[in-house]
Amino acid sequence: MIDEKGRLFGKINIVDLLVLIIVVIGLVVVGMKFLLPSRMGGGAKKTHVTYTVLVENVHPEVYENIQNQIPATLMAAGELLDGEVVAVSAEPHVQQATLGTVSNTLVLPIGEGNLDLTFNIECNVVNTITTEIGTQEVRIGKAHIVKTDRFELERGVILSCKWDTES
Repeated sequence: MIDEKGRLFGKINIVDLLVLIIVVIGLVVVGMKFLLPSRMGGGAKKTHVTYTVLVENVHPEVYENIQNQIPATLMAAGELLDGEVVAVSAEPHVQQATLGTVSNTLVLPIGEGNLDLTFNIECNVVNTITTEIGTQEVRIGKAHIVKTDRFELERGVILSCKWDTES
């Protein structure tokens, strides 16, 4: 089988054959990791999460343009996520500053004409303990950036969450 020159069947060098086998095994492992991620991960359960986010003091023009973009896919770090903004609603923004002395009080509106937007968002998460979508944790009362492939609003607050387990 192996001759005096170290060749298998007189044609293939045994060291070259071992290197070739290692390369093929490496390619198979890498291919399985990238082409079959759900099978390699064991088919982790996903949890469907529906939550609402309030973003206050937004210009009406921004709201009008966002309405034309719904539904919109969530994104983070330049990648699309398994979730989307499914609806948005608006209420007039009410905020006042009060200046007063003992005898007189002056009330000044702040952000008059602006809107408070409430976003309805649905997503799927793997870990219900952290409930992360992208790089953000989803929990009631937590600050949240509403970022999609079409718009982004900061300074949001999560008002409500509902978790539904699915496979």
